[in-house]
Amino acid sequence: MGAGSRRERGELEGEVLMAVRSAGRPLAPGAVRDLLARDLAYTTVMTILVRLQGKGLLSRERTGRAFAYRPVEPATRTAMLMRKALDAGDDREAALARFVEHLEPDDLPRLRQLLSDAEEAGQCS
Repeated sequence: MGAGSRRERGELEGEVLMAVRSAGRPLAPGAVRDLLARDLAYTTVMTILVRLQGKGLLSRERTGRAFAYRPVEPATRTAMLMRKALDAGDDREAALARFVEHLEPDDLPRLRQLLSDAEEAGQCS
C-alpha cells in the first residue's frame, strides 16, 4: 500500500470520526454515509467504522440487525490505553510504581480517593 492510499484512509477515518462525533447520538453506517461530503460505498464506511472501533475511538451497540456507532469519551479512551499498556508489560508493580512517581502532586489525593471509592464499591480486591 502506498503513502497516498494511507493518507486517503487517514483522511476518510478523520471525516467519519468527525461525522459520528458531531451527531450527538449513535449512528448506523448508512446514517454516517449520508452525513459525509463524499459519495462512498456503504462497505467502505463500514470498514472505516470497524477500524475506528478497533482503535478504541468508537464503540458500537446493536440496534436491530445492525450496529450503531458512538465516539468513545476521551477519559475512557485514555483509561483503555493505560490498561492495555499495563497488560502488555512484564512487571505490573513496577509499571504502576513508575506511573505513580510521575503523577502531579495534586493527582495523588484524587487517586487515593478513587482507590478508596473503588474498594468500598467492591471494585478492588
